[in-house]
Parts: sequence; C-alpha cells; structure tokens
Amino acid sequence: MAARSIGSGTISFGLVSIPVKLFSATQSQAAISFNLLHSKCKGRLKQQYICPRDENQIVERNDMVKGYEFSKDQYVTFTPEELKALEEKASQQIEISEFVPTEKIDPVFFDKAYYLGPEKGADRAYRLLSEAMRATGRTALARYAARGKQYLVQLRPIEGGGLVMQQLMYSDEVRPFSEVELPQGEVKPAELELAKQIIEQIAEDDFKPEKYEDDVKKRIQEQIQRKVEGQEIDLTPAEQPKTQVIDLMEALKASLAARGEKASEPVGEDRKPARRAPRAEKAAKASRK
Repeated sequence: MAARSIGSGTISFGLVSIPVKLFSATQSQAAISFNLLHSKCKGRLKQQYICPRDENQIVERNDMVKGYEFSKDQYVTFTPEELKALEEKASQQIEISEFVPTEKIDPVFFDKAYYLGPEKGADRAYRLLSEAMRATGRTALARYAARGKQYLVQLRPIEGGGLVMQQLMYSDEVRPFSEVELPQGEVKPAELELAKQIIEQIAEDDFKPEKYEDDVKKRIQEQIQRKVEGQEIDLTPAEQPKTQVIDLMEALKASLAARGEKASEPVGEDRKPARRAPRAEKAAKASRK
C-alpha cells in the first residue's frame, strides 16, 4: 500500500528550489492504556476542571482562557486571536543554512523523522541533492516552519537515493551530560580484552530492526485477552535479572563461558609471564652455551 502524503514543502538549495512531499517515517503503535471507571457501575469517568479559588466550582470550556505565568501565581492572559498572531507562519519552506559532516550530529538531538519524496517534475534536482550529500559525506541543516512553530531539521540521504528530514532538538532542549555524576574509575587491560571478546561474540554487521519486538506489550495483550475470555491472569512475578557483580573479571569470564567460549587472557600489566623453576633455568642456560 502506497504511503499517503501528510504535507508538502520546498527545499531551498542555493538558488535551486525542490518541491517535495512529506510522509511520516514512523507509525506509532498505540500504547496499551486503561480507562478509569466507576467501581460501582463500571461506567467510564469524565474529566472536569474546577477552580480552587471559587469553592471548587466546575469551569466550562467557554469560561476558560489561556495565560502565561510570568511570576509566581501572576498571569498575563491572551485571546485566541492574540495566540494565533504569535504563531510562526507555515511557509512550507525548508531553507538549508549549512552542510555538516554526517557523524558530527549526535543522535541525542534526533526527534521525529519524515520521508521526503519529490513532487512531479522535481526528480532530477531531488536526486542531485541526495547524491551530492552522499558523495561529500555531509548532511544539511535547515529551518522548517509548520504547525505554528519553527523547527531545526536535518536532511540526509538514505539508500536508494531518498531523503529523510529528521527533526532535531534545539541546544537548550538537550541537557548536558555533565549533569550526570560520573565517578572516576580504572579500566584494566585484561578486563578490556575480555569485554572486547564479549562484544565480538554478539557483533553483527547490520542493524535488523525486524529481529526485535515489544515483548512486554505482547505479554500484556495476551493477559488482557485471558480476562476478556473470563480466565484469570497469571500473577506470578517475572524473574528479576541478577545484576550483582562481585568480581568484574570473574563476571566477564562467566559471560564468555555462558556462550561456550573460553576466555583468552592476554599477557598485560595485570598478568606477568610465569617464572621458570631454578632447575629449568639452569638447563636453559646450559643449552645456550
């Protein structure tokens, strides 16, 4: 089934304009949710807004206004017309501002992704931009205005000559890792070698997303179906993984052994070569004379 376009835009590439269609690159699998019901009659409950200053009076929607808190409990209110005037005008322009090496954009900045397809007559310019970025190893940073906001986006080529528009977070939306406490620790060469062996055991050359599925969601759906059919659900708690590490070296060796491989312990600063016995040492010297 062909994808349905959810919007349109125009990529500005120098003096070249490339009309494109936008397609959602992902489809959200609705999370399993449970509704609040009245325990007495099992009727679904409705949400209401109340005003705590006015004796918890229920406030109808036509009596609500939007406001911005500029100080503690101090608000300035806006009419719908004023809020509309504050929104960014949807120009549909995807204005490229610069090209940067692909690997320089940290995935922590990634947000929602869209596929871009060329409008009729824009095929050559579309493929030219895609191939030029692929040849130079660079991707484009651009601004895109839609839904009342201005977005920072990345345009990058994918296999087959297509383009992806990746919505990015602004710098003030990404918290620095320096906020995370990171104690200093020593990495011993022998432990590093074993860790590398474990990585090589389960290393793959390609990412195959079809190998993975949401096991938790699947389990919950199965238990819900049991309830629908009038059966009792399994209340046995899932076994928790053992996370206690007493000796890091032994844990690494056990990890390799669990997959049927013997750990090869390299000679390093953690393991010195065995000394010869005195008699063997004398025999070795005699043979060299």
